[in-house]
Amino acid sequence: MISLAAELGVQRGAVNKWLQWYEAESADGLRTSKPPGSAPRLTEEQLAKLGQIIEDGPVAVGYQSGVWTGPMIGDLIERLFGVRYHNHYVPRLLNHLGFSVQRPRKRLARADLEKQAYWLRTTFPAIKKKLRPAEES
Repeated sequence: MISLAAELGVQRGAVNKWLQWYEAESADGLRTSKPPGSAPRLTEEQLAKLGQIIEDGPVAVGYQSGVWTGPMIGDLIERLFGVRYHNHYVPRLLNHLGFSVQRPRKRLARADLEKQAYWLRTTFPAIKKKLRPAEES
C-alpha cells in the first residue's frame, strides 16, 4: 500500500480511504459526485405556485409596486410558505424557476443626451487612463 501511495503521489491515508469507499459501495464509492447539500425547503408544488405568482405580478398579491424586488419575493415566500430565505439566495431561486434578475439602467430624468454623447466621444477619451507599455528588462 505504501508503494501504491508513493506511485500515485498521495498520502497513505488517501489510499486507505479509497479502499474503505470501495469496500462500502464497490466502484460507485470511488466515483466523484456533487455533495447533496441540504434538502430543499420548498416542494416542487410550492415552487410552481411561486413561479405563477411571480408571473402574475406583485399587484396581484397586494403589493403597491408593479415591479418585483428580491426582498419583496423573500417576504412573499415567508408569508405564503413560512420559509425564510436570505436576500442573497433569492436571485438563485428565481434563476432556478427560469427568471432572470433585471436591473434598470439609471439615468438622470433631465439629462441632455446629446451633451452626454459628446462628452463620451471627446472628453472622456482624453481623460481616461492610458495603458502604459510594459517595460523591458
